[in-house]
Amino acid sequence: LRTHQWCFILFNVFLFHMLLFGADLLEEYFLHSLPFPYTDAKALEIRERARKLDMDPLKANLSYPVSTAATCSDREIFLLILVCSSPENRTRRNVIRQTWGNVTDTEGYAVLTLFAVGKAAAVTTQLELNEEAQQHRDILEGSFIDSPETQTQKLMMAVEWTVTFCPHARYILKADEDVFVGVPSLAGYLLSLTQLEDTYLGRVIHHRVPDRDPKSSGFVPTQQYPEEFYPDYCDGRAFVMSQDVARKVYVAAREVPVVVPPDIFVGLCAKKAGITPTHSSRFAGEKHISYNRCCYKFIFTSSNMQEDELFQDWEETSDGEDCSL
Repeated sequence: LRTHQWCFILFNVFLFHMLLFGADLLEEYFLHSLPFPYTDAKALEIRERARKLDMDPLKANLSYPVSTAATCSDREIFLLILVCSSPENRTRRNVIRQTWGNVTDTEGYAVLTLFAVGKAAAVTTQLELNEEAQQHRDILEGSFIDSPETQTQKLMMAVEWTVTFCPHARYILKADEDVFVGVPSLAGYLLSLTQLEDTYLGRVIHHRVPDRDPKSSGFVPTQQYPEEFYPDYCDGRAFVMSQDVARKVYVAAREVPVVVPPDIFVGLCAKKAGITPTHSSRFAGEKHISYNRCCYKFIFTSSNMQEDELFQDWEETSDGEDCSL
């Protein structure tokens, strides 16, 4: 072959490997949000109020009354996983308890998984939920009826409970109930972080436009939110906050009167407190890749998982066998 043909072949091989191994880095680079300046008075005030937050009055006067037999250990919880669930989905919660939610320790650090729900609309379902809560002692139940309209309320209930009753949790992972969580890989990554504050980590959504359709259930009028775009925020299927971010979000929530989905609401609170979301493509959004044991040992989360897939993925990724590059 001639020299220019060899050069062409080598260039293509080089380009292939760049795309294969550099895609994650490129995605994180292009989706990396610029830090919010928090030199303005309001952001500094929110951060200071969060730092000085007094827990004792909160325990006696919760904004969102919670029924729970769940407790948070006095020792430090390295990773608290809050799964937002529907009251009717007991089978799904049991599958999580038997798979990735069964992890209580990783590399010597404590992990705790709890479920956040609202009240069931049906009396029989509520009775079953009460029985389940007493049996497993891992359910946070709000006083509101669980519905699509109360999902933001549910998340903020869980955040307030965490700030009040689990202040020693270093990191909080919010996850939907159809998500597979690679607890060891996520914990290993969090252990490698050198910045211990302002951690707001997930799959960043950039330049989302508010819903201006008056006929839509998610309608947000211009008077309520005049900006052209929402601030960057982490996709709600799974994202991580450090404990200090949870406190800042809790404090900032009173400054955000907009009725929006929970992940956007957290993003608005984060911006108020001067917190920048950090993107990682290891939070796989919808399940868009074929299952591979080594891939699923590497990623942090994957969404839209069926129950049988959770069992398979958990069994195969927990076998202890190492993966080659």
